[in-house]
Amino acid sequence: MISLPLSWNKVQKLALAGILPLLIWPSASLASEQVVIASTGGAYDRALKAAWFDPFTKATGIEVVTVVATNAEMRAKVAAMVKTGNVTWDLYLDGEIQAASKAHKAVTEDLTGFCKQFAGRKDLGANACAAGGALLQSTATLLAYRTGDTAKPVPQTWADMWDSKAFPGERAFPNFDDPWRVMAAALLADGVGREELFPLDVERALRKLDEIRPSVSVWWKTGDQSVQGFRNGDYSVGQIWLTRAKAMQNEGLPIGWSYKASFLVGDRIALVRGARNRENALKLMAFWLNSPEAQAKACEVLSCTPPSTEAIALMSEDVRKTMPHADEVRDYMVVPDAEWINANAAQLLQRWNEWLR
Repeated sequence: MISLPLSWNKVQKLALAGILPLLIWPSASLASEQVVIASTGGAYDRALKAAWFDPFTKATGIEVVTVVATNAEMRAKVAAMVKTGNVTWDLYLDGEIQAASKAHKAVTEDLTGFCKQFAGRKDLGANACAAGGALLQSTATLLAYRTGDTAKPVPQTWADMWDSKAFPGERAFPNFDDPWRVMAAALLADGVGREELFPLDVERALRKLDEIRPSVSVWWKTGDQSVQGFRNGDYSVGQIWLTRAKAMQNEGLPIGWSYKASFLVGDRIALVRGARNRENALKLMAFWLNSPEAQAKACEVLSCTPPSTEAIALMSEDVRKTMPHADEVRDYMVVPDAEWINANAAQLLQRWNEWLR
């Protein structure tokens, strides 16, 4: 065996002799032991890194490389990668609604076979692993507000968000490639019942949004933008993700939220078709589903609902109190019509972009 370090003259001689490639090959091999996953960054990624990525690397030696992008950028980038055959990501996080769409299925690997290993797990729900991806977590898009004077009422419904006299201040809404949640909030604020929400009356929703548009100071495209806007005092009431609201509460920011104005959503871990590190990607997904401890640690920070009931049992009582209760889900939370949203996604986005101009 040749000892290192080597002098430059010796390196040159070894290179000429054809020995040097043998020396550098092991390090190149080690560098390939990685998996690349795209997510939305910020507090969300930090929670996943501490709870999931770092323990996985410690257990397997496989490095988890994260790439930050918006949800819309992820979908566009993956579609371009698969089309050109130049796939540089292995996994990406996609919304549970989008994970059931034809566009998603066209660019991701069907995980039906992979999911069979989890079929007998009593702690995992039937939807924990599906063709479109492994369930990362379930959460909510909801109304969040700045807390302050405890003597004053706080906004609880979407109608309250539209009531700038009773609840003054700037507003925030998401603006990316699935505007259904903003339109749905507008219809609920306009008096449409939860059971009659879908199919969405798009023109009625946009007329209602005309009323609140002058008060909207933040049209956020990423979870980090929604956090930064609240931190800077750019808005007082906004439609944001529960995971981000909980992360801000953990920071000590004066934020509260209402499940009376909320939509039940979630994220799935999708495997890009043609992923270079496919086997490592499958290992990372399996590690998540097989580790209630990792799920509990992440959702403890993000106040999400993990796929395993064993993980829920490991979470603190204080955090479990912040999660939606069964009666809140039953009485208030809207379960979106994924089939209708996916079938009408292109038209919804086109009309949304026209309205924003």
